[in-house]
Amino acid sequence: MPKTRKTKGIYRRGKKYWITYMGLDGKQKHETTGSDLKADAELILAQRRLDVDQGKEPVTRRRDRQYTFQQLAEKYLLFVASQKGIESKKVFVRELCRTFSSVKLSAFNLALLEGWQSERLIVPRRGYASDTLKRPPLKPASINRMQACLKHMFTKALDWEMVSEDVVKRVRKLKRVSGSGERLRYLSLEECQRLLAACDKQLKPIVTLAIHTGCRRGEILGLTWDRVDLKHGFILLDDTKSGKRREIPINAAVRDALQGVVRRLDIPYVFWNPETERKRSSIREAFATACRKAKITDFHFHDLRHTFASQLIMNGVDITTVSRLLGHANLTMTLRYSHLAPNHLKNAVDVMSRLQNGLHDNLHYNDVLEA
Repeated sequence: MPKTRKTKGIYRRGKKYWITYMGLDGKQKHETTGSDLKADAELILAQRRLDVDQGKEPVTRRRDRQYTFQQLAEKYLLFVASQKGIESKKVFVRELCRTFSSVKLSAFNLALLEGWQSERLIVPRRGYASDTLKRPPLKPASINRMQACLKHMFTKALDWEMVSEDVVKRVRKLKRVSGSGERLRYLSLEECQRLLAACDKQLKPIVTLAIHTGCRRGEILGLTWDRVDLKHGFILLDDTKSGKRREIPINAAVRDALQGVVRRLDIPYVFWNPETERKRSSIREAFATACRKAKITDFHFHDLRHTFASQLIMNGVDITTVSRLLGHANLTMTLRYSHLAPNHLKNAVDVMSRLQNGLHDNLHYNDVLEA
């Protein structure tokens, strides 16, 4: 099969041909031709270069229609409607629309976004029910998550040919807010015992599973009995954040907790609400009460997942194993716990010492044999 002749300034993105050329301002321009024919791309590129040579600003296809951020937001929410985390994305998009709703996508630049970023850090937010209700400014971690959503929106806008690649490059230059380290709050073993002792009968097995498996709240509350194999000692999770199936071993504490749960044959869920006889949807109040009784402050249910990982790392479990148990998409997400490993750096360099000693012993043994 003959190879396609490459032409400088023309490339494919998906099924469409794009062109790139030097504009009047000396900057590289990128533009979609909207065509899957290379001949069309060559013709359009020749016209753009001719306009620049003649000192004229090229009239691109995208100038025929200027999309607003609101239009992008509506299309984006339809795109992510079936994805996990859609509720969080709805909140992010709604907050972004408050500032950028009527702004043209082509008008987005680094100065505009850095101004928004600085304002969100210091200016109280308006309430959704009433503009007179003030809420605290966003925290750095929240702003960074919102920025990630914003950048993904513009990436999709480029795919949908709503914006030029130049604009997307400007948006991607926005840096994360510094001082936004991820939260890492975990309990000591003594605090774990206090918390479990303070839990009511229905909450205790849920907290036990969180401490001993590292599962997320949604994974625990959505757990069904057909995914629990007490005979072989594992829990099979299908509905995970990463979308990947995960197998969690059952230890003695988890086994005792599950065997103590009242099982209803007409209710598939392990943890269900006695009042509604449906899946338990919230444990916020019960968990807050348990923490208060145990005198544990500044602690969220998700921190039990941090407790699971931190305790394993501090007791010598390797980080790759912990990553698999947590179901992290990559090892980078688990490295946040690496500093907790006892003498992990010293143990690493001691390997060379043991190897050297072993080599010395072998050489000495050979000398004895030869003598």
